[in-house]
Amino acid sequence: MRLKGKLKAFEDYPLISADYERAAEYYNKCRKNGIQGSHIDFLICAVAKRNKMVIFTSDNDFRNYSGVMELKLHVPREFDQNIS
Repeated sequence: MRLKGKLKAFEDYPLISADYERAAEYYNKCRKNGIQGSHIDFLICAVAKRNKMVIFTSDNDFRNYSGVMELKLHVPREFDQNIS
C-alpha cells in the first residue's frame, strides 16, 4: 500500500496504438541483433520515446536495448564506498 501511495505522485501516460506498434518494431530490431526482452520492456521504451522521457532503471536489459534503440537512460551517481 505504501508504494501505491508514492506512485500517485507520478502522472499516468495513456497508451496509444502507435506505442504497441513501436514496441513490436523494437522487439524485432532487438531480436535481429540477438537481444531478448519482454514485451512490457519494449512498451516502456516506446512510451518513453514518444514522450521524450528518460528511463530510470537498474535493469541491465535497458542498457542492452539502448545499444540498438535510441533510448535515454538515467545514469545514477556511483556511491562512494569509502563513506563511513
